[in-house]
Amino acid sequence: MFCRNQTARATIARGSALEMEIRRGKFRQSVLMETPQDSDIQKKIDYEIRMREGACKLLAACSQRDQALEASKSLLTCNARIMAYMSELQRMKEAQVMQRVARRSSDAGPMDDRSPCKAKVAISDLRIPLMWKDTEYFKNKGELHRCAVFCLLQLGGEIFDTDMVMVDRTLTDICFDNTIVFTSPETLSSGPKYHLLAHTTLNLSHVQDSFRTHDFTITGNEECSYWLPLYGGVCCRLAAQPHCMTQQMMSGCLRVKLGGEPQGWTNVYGVLKGTNLFCYHQKEDMEANVEPVLTIGINKETRIRAAEKDPHSKAQNICITNQYGGEEVMHTLAADSREDTQHWMEAFWQQFYDMSQWRQCCDDLMKIELPSPRKPAIVTPKQGSLYHEMGECIQTPFLHIYRGWRRVLNFRFSQNKGQWHHRAIHPDR
Repeated sequence: MFCRNQTARATIARGSALEMEIRRGKFRQSVLMETPQDSDIQKKIDYEIRMREGACKLLAACSQRDQALEASKSLLTCNARIMAYMSELQRMKEAQVMQRVARRSSDAGPMDDRSPCKAKVAISDLRIPLMWKDTEYFKNKGELHRCAVFCLLQLGGEIFDTDMVMVDRTLTDICFDNTIVFTSPETLSSGPKYHLLAHTTLNLSHVQDSFRTHDFTITGNEECSYWLPLYGGVCCRLAAQPHCMTQQMMSGCLRVKLGGEPQGWTNVYGVLKGTNLFCYHQKEDMEANVEPVLTIGINKETRIRAAEKDPHSKAQNICITNQYGGEEVMHTLAADSREDTQHWMEAFWQQFYDMSQWRQCCDDLMKIELPSPRKPAIVTPKQGSLYHEMGECIQTPFLHIYRGWRRVLNFRFSQNKGQWHHRAIHPDR
């Protein structure tokens, strides 16, 4: 049953679609059955609450400034994750109710249940240029301020934090070595205070297999005590690997017609993955990484149709047509039954739909490096500066937002200036 503790009740937001349906009497809160996904999110919330309690105890006990900074950073991250998980649970409950309403509605038309595949999304090479005044950087004049800086990154219900970096006027760039791959706050009496300096939102149009510059929205100014002279942008590499490009979306026994002879059929084991249908002599060849006997392109320009094999057979052929060097080439496949043919056709349509939604991410497989283990924060700057690089990157026009992709990456950029009063900062919901 739906969990009725305080955390679960908070997921039914006032004025939400879910609350309105409950008020109308169409649903009782008690009939909302807990799904495995709900249970997983609730476990994550409980885990973050325990982590937050541990961070609170550590913050109260620590006497070293570095320990206090890390504990306060952990507390802020835990709070952000709890809020994100609660928002995700709220969204899932509302979707559950809306599906039931649509099914019960007498005038509801046919529903398209197709949704795009998921993907592995990674962000790396984070570099944030600073723009010090010449009297501060070159002449080394004025008071020397040191700040603790880190980033929070959010994708849907996932929130990750970077390592903390100590920044002063000897640095021209704030560099984070992390490679990040995406799968109610308590009031404290003391602790370092982190301020939100800047944020940005990246979406599908920003995904490119290259290092690019993106605009920041800066929240402070020079009058703020926690001010850092941000250049106004962040440089990073945002890459994505849709599952349709990396996983087997369909596999099974097929017969493929080779040549123009009526009897020129060959039994193969087909695997739909990425932009190809790989045809092996047998399944064991695929498992042993043997070269396929035939590779048929499946891309945005491919045309596929089902046609009757012959008047005396209930099975259907699958005709796949591609353009190669200006010539039209057609391959004919056959499954063992009409049901198998339908399964293959559905897999092809889903593949085309995934490609249409993920767009440039399906042109070529982007490379994603595995995240390296966390390292202690390094104070020394990297060699070189982004001042000259920014001059070139800033001239590149930014792409328009792709509205069809609803999940975006929220970039939170925070720093600590040494004040000892805590205030939690939550991500946009």
